[in-house]
Amino acid sequence: MALEQRSLRRIAGLLTARLPELQLEHVQDPRSLRGRRWKHLEVLLRAVILAIAGRRQSCKEAEALTDDLSLTVRRKLGIRRRIPDTTLRTTLCAIEPDALRFSLVAQIRAAYRRHALKPDRLPFGVVAIDGKSTAIETWDTHYAQRKTHSQGQGVYGLVRTLTATLTSSAAKVCLDACPIPSATNEMGHFPHALGDLMKAYRTLHLFQVITTDAGMCSLANANLVVDTYCLDYLFRLKADQPTLFDEAKRHLGRKRPEYALAKTEDVVGKYLVVRYLFLTEDMAALLDWKHLKTALRIHVEKRLLETNAIVETENHYAISSLARDSLTEGQWLHLFRNHWAVENQCHNTWDKIFREDERPWIKAGTLPKKAKGSVPQGTVVVMLLRRIAYNLLALYRAVTLR
Repeated sequence: MALEQRSLRRIAGLLTARLPELQLEHVQDPRSLRGRRWKHLEVLLRAVILAIAGRRQSCKEAEALTDDLSLTVRRKLGIRRRIPDTTLRTTLCAIEPDALRFSLVAQIRAAYRRHALKPDRLPFGVVAIDGKSTAIETWDTHYAQRKTHSQGQGVYGLVRTLTATLTSSAAKVCLDACPIPSATNEMGHFPHALGDLMKAYRTLHLFQVITTDAGMCSLANANLVVDTYCLDYLFRLKADQPTLFDEAKRHLGRKRPEYALAKTEDVVGKYLVVRYLFLTEDMAALLDWKHLKTALRIHVEKRLLETNAIVETENHYAISSLARDSLTEGQWLHLFRNHWAVENQCHNTWDKIFREDERPWIKAGTLPKKAKGSVPQGTVVVMLLRRIAYNLLALYRAVTLR
């Protein structure tokens, strides 16, 4: 218990220093004047961020946390008394998610002013955009798409967002989490998400390259990145783009490891994972891809440490609007690998540590019928607060401590 209280005091000290940057006082309170009383919205949001950073998994656990806080922590965060879980639940379901996206942007802009987001091992900033889905018990017409179980028994809601992660900095912070409307998908919502990202950060010149997986690789998205926003792209390539994929395999697929331009080795458990880089400019301006300049292949070998025997191999392909001489061979390999920081750092933390998929905080049936908002809306709000808490911890670990 003493160890937990000490950890909470440290988290409270971090929040005391960084919470003013979020500008939570500007988040519009959706409750009536009678419903507010002493329970100011800013205090409720502070309590939820503290609970998430302290690895609490529900509104009930957040209530217990606010009941057990020491006097020191109460004074630092202004949480004077226990906050009921019903108050937290109904308030979270009524808040507009875009208001918290504003707080997320304010947090990133403050970190930028502290020079905490400088590129690491790359000459420019890079943003990875990837989809994230969370299943819940209900659905609506905007935040959660109605889905049927694969066995055909029962239905559920799927809350989807497009995560934008700054992968070029030491701290892999989340720049935005754009909710995907139920009527579209990741590919269709990419232009909207990128537009919101540019609207929030264009004046900072925080990044120059957008990376995505193969699911968002299309000529329309490439034209948007290069022609509309004057950025560059690195798109993963699969059979969804058959002509480009076949050409990439034709130019790069037969090159052997001894002719690789760059190489990395990583020990993962009992395995040695070796990655080899191959590049070509022979696909430049292929078909209507007038901005395409470089194609990549990453050959991966998984070897047993004891015997050095190869147990698994795979190849990854990508295309980019960057000229080959924009980066060194080592930087090309680093750029390609860094895209997966959005999965390994962000999504993995939210799922494994914060248990986002298992404990969404708000469940169907726990919300009063007369309450404003909906369970899917409240789920998105909690997801955004998780991203804010994650950024606080990521910046503290990768920048402040170092």
